[in-house]
Amino acid sequence: MRKFSTEELKNLNSQLKNSTPEEIIRTILIDSSKPVVTTNFRPYEAAILHAVTNVRPGTTVVWCDTGYNTPQTYKHADDLISQLKLNIALYVPKQTAAYRDAINGGIPGVDSSKHEEFTRQVKLEPFQRAMAEQEPDLWFTNLRKGQTAFRDSIDILSYSKDGLLKVSPFYHWTDEELDTYLKQNHLPNEFKYFDPTKVLSNRECGLHG
Repeated sequence: MRKFSTEELKNLNSQLKNSTPEEIIRTILIDSSKPVVTTNFRPYEAAILHAVTNVRPGTTVVWCDTGYNTPQTYKHADDLISQLKLNIALYVPKQTAAYRDAINGGIPGVDSSKHEEFTRQVKLEPFQRAMAEQEPDLWFTNLRKGQTAFRDSIDILSYSKDGLLKVSPFYHWTDEELDTYLKQNHLPNEFKYFDPTKVLSNRECGLHG
């Protein structure tokens, strides 16, 4: 996968702004030999999973499961994996949630001195391990404008801290537009989702920014 200069990336983002997610995915996949999609099966994740695997079936889907998902999220994940025939690469923390809860007395608050290490254990380390093992040349995500201050600062195409090209085909889409997409493609959604590392929906967990 070639590396784009800042100017090239800016021009590409401008060109892709009015493209459909499918068009964006097809355009970027041309030069990719080993793309991955990351997911946590949060609300609206079905859209990116469907869009990418519809263009390139069998694309590796990296799921870093913190171990703290709701029963509804696990059921939703199972349904989507089956419906879309997802090629899941599952990564979990090296310690179980039960062990961590017993030692730490539950999930540490964001103001706790233990929160940073907790985030590293349940999310950052599994993610870093996944990327090291998968060695992707392209990373599809469902980041969207308006979610956090950091996500407002990127675009459809951006580079990760490690220099990996990150593609967010639904970047400019609203919840209402995604609702329509899910309905048209007969895809489920699930809102009973919990991220133990973020607590507040407008906080970053450390993977993206």
